[in-house]
Amino acid sequence: MLGNQVDVFVAGKPCDCDVVVECRAGDPTSLEVKLTNQSKGTVGPFALTVIPYQDYQNGVHNNDLGNAVTSIGSNTFYIDAVKSTEDCVCSGALLFLYAGDYYLNIKFHDDNSNRELPLSWFCLPSVHVRAMDPIQQAKF
Repeated sequence: MLGNQVDVFVAGKPCDCDVVVECRAGDPTSLEVKLTNQSKGTVGPFALTVIPYQDYQNGVHNNDLGNAVTSIGSNTFYIDAVKSTEDCVCSGALLFLYAGDYYLNIKFHDDNSNRELPLSWFCLPSVHVRAMDPIQQAKF
């Protein structure tokens, strides 16, 4: 199952653990998770959930962001199957109501332990998003 990958795009920009993506607080921010199955067989069904949180830099994560971040649509995507050598794209949007640094934890859920989802899909880094105040962002 080598080569399976997940590509994450926030506000149209590719994300990885070393990139901070900036967006504007108060504006919908697009989110796209592209799964590539390069294994020999079809994988699925499973679910993918995007969970926003804030990191207080002391090991404490605040997952209760109901008043700061909202999903436009669902934050969970149910996927029937991803065929060998094909992609599956999950698209949605987030609305960051306040300026600040946020992280997105992307988790996979599989109810059947007999199926094998690609291990690389379970080791995703958190995506770092910086929501900027519209006035502050205009200065940059």
